[in-house]
Amino acid sequence: MFLFLETDDFDRDHAAYVAAGVTFLEAPRSEPYGKVVVMQDPFGNKWDLIEPVANGSS
Repeated sequence: MFLFLETDDFDRDHAAYVAAGVTFLEAPRSEPYGKVVVMQDPFGNKWDLIEPVANGSS
């Protein structure tokens, strides 16, 4: 992945993108570095929508 879209509210933005008809290639998942999901733009590029773990969080 080389395209990343960082958010401060993953659930809000994911819900908005679902409502707008964005194509998601997987279900959202939690990783040690944050919440992430892969989506595809109309040109076929794959993007990570990511909410990084806040500093000091586990």
